[in-house]
Amino acid sequence: MKGRLPAAFAIGLVLVAIAVAGILYMQRNAQVGITGSVLKVRTAPLDEKSSVAVVDFRFSNPSDVTFVVRTVNVSMENKGGGSTEGQTISEVDAKRMFEMLPILGQKFNETLILREKIAPHTSQDRMVSARFEIPEDQLAARKRFLVKIEEVDGKVSEISEK
Repeated sequence: MKGRLPAAFAIGLVLVAIAVAGILYMQRNAQVGITGSVLKVRTAPLDEKSSVAVVDFRFSNPSDVTFVVRTVNVSMENKGGGSTEGQTISEVDAKRMFEMLPILGQKFNETLILREKIAPHTSQDRMVSARFEIPEDQLAARKRFLVKIEEVDGKVSEISEK
């Protein structure tokens, strides 16, 4: 009787460990989030005190779950570590902006918009543009731009320049 109890306990532990390992294995790609990199950044002055930045980026959704965009924000981090949040520009206004500011060049990608669904295991190129209430020379002297994309369930993914 004394020999059966440790053997039964060991068998029970092995079965629990196998069940936990199986659950973790099945959930390996279920975490929502996107990864990516900045392809190109363009800046232009709007007036003496404000400017605009256009960030083209490539991202992918490596998970098994569709990523639904809630918000897209762009911030600029200066050399001193301070951060300035930009006002995101809509797709319609971005098209007009490219027409009015030829210095920005061609509009290569569509804007990543709210409620856009990013299918599992896909990669896409998109852009986001934002207005900053700082002069263009300060944007040019930045450390980096940071694109924050929030999913409808609250998960925030970040794509950083450099």
